[in-house]
Amino acid sequence: MADSTARLSHGWQPDRIREEAHRRDRWAAGRFGLSMILALGWVVFSIWLSLPWLSDLGGLTHPLAALFVLAFVAYVPGFMNAFLMASLVLRPHALRRTPEQWPALSILIAAYNEEALIGETLRSIAALDYPGALQIMVLDDGSTDGTATAVRDAEALFAGSSGRDLLLVSEKQNRGKARVLNDGLALAAHDLVVTIDADTLLEKGCLVALVEHLHASSPETAAVAGAVLVGNQNDSWITRAQQWDYFHGIAAVKRMQGMYNGTLVAQGAFSIYRKAALVEAGGWPDTVGEDIVLTWSLLRMGYKTGHAEDAVAWTHAPDTLRGLSNQRKRWARGMIEALAIHKRLLVAPRLRTMFIWWNLLFVSIDLTFTFAFIPGLILAFLGIFWLAGPITLLVLPLAALWNVVIYRIQTRMLKRNNIDMEKSLRGFLLYAFIYPLLMQPVSVWGYLAELTGGRKQWN
Repeated sequence: MADSTARLSHGWQPDRIREEAHRRDRWAAGRFGLSMILALGWVVFSIWLSLPWLSDLGGLTHPLAALFVLAFVAYVPGFMNAFLMASLVLRPHALRRTPEQWPALSILIAAYNEEALIGETLRSIAALDYPGALQIMVLDDGSTDGTATAVRDAEALFAGSSGRDLLLVSEKQNRGKARVLNDGLALAAHDLVVTIDADTLLEKGCLVALVEHLHASSPETAAVAGAVLVGNQNDSWITRAQQWDYFHGIAAVKRMQGMYNGTLVAQGAFSIYRKAALVEAGGWPDTVGEDIVLTWSLLRMGYKTGHAEDAVAWTHAPDTLRGLSNQRKRWARGMIEALAIHKRLLVAPRLRTMFIWWNLLFVSIDLTFTFAFIPGLILAFLGIFWLAGPITLLVLPLAALWNVVIYRIQTRMLKRNNIDMEKSLRGFLLYAFIYPLLMQPVSVWGYLAELTGGRKQWN
């Protein structure tokens, strides 16, 4: 396979920046190793401490069943929390570099029945302070509402702006998100492509941050995921809990993966890609999790993927339990799709291979929590500690500690960028104690739907 560096154009990235990026990558291997040692040490301690419980549970059931339950209720989550926390503590300062000449960007916005929000999204783009040219394409996937009218009404926002071109590409019927994105890719006039969702609002300096992160990254970097936060957190208790999921959980994992050039999802809601890499990968696949499968395609081809933690965009999160369940079901199905298509990544000799296994382990974790830990909690309330015993409490201090760490990191990032975010204490309590009990069974539902061939849709 040809070297991934040679397959991309880097005329806008000087040699000294490329050399520095490679040096940072070598340092990342050392941080990875140290984080791994600390996490494995925690697992060994957990196993030693849990031996009496393992013996008792094995006597009640079967030794292998007891080992499986403890592994995915305590040992594996403990390893993940320890590795995550160690990586966050050891993380280097995020590096951004201003290019000598700002590259032009093509922005793709796939939209289906987004009349209510597409106007606000376009207004947020019109307010950006990005110095380079922008080609903005709204890809209307056969909407049956007033999406096209709302886009035409927004044309006046860009009429007097130099280097700001708004184009509406309308399909007569709904063809699917991947297909319209690939149509937009074919029309993209520039070497860098940004995707955003039609219900995503952009912070004023987010494109500058995104490009500066890409400019400072390794030359093999094909995509950089932006930081997506919840913009409608006050709509319901569901959105209040999601605020913390995005602000804590998703942000922490993306920061960790980005440290090792292995961000597993350059999400369609807000990411930047090199067009040459997208074309080489064949564009977006026609799958439920098109952004997941595409990102894994880039990783399989030898490219790297990063994360720009201070390139902030605000998504409109589902405000009902049904809407959230359908979204997370799609995410779970997308992960299974990606694993099925890119099985070879499980044996690729790279640091980021561990994150593929990380996602694979979530299947067993979600199954164990759904069918063992949640029933075990019910038994524990009745005084029967067969499945949820004292050893499971070992996961809590680590989880609490990394939540404190990521809270401080995220809060400082918002402050540096003069971004205000109202935080809900009730939302955090829901996120910490109720949210996982709802979302893990939903993920299992998604896995089963994918494995049994359920109907797929993106909107």
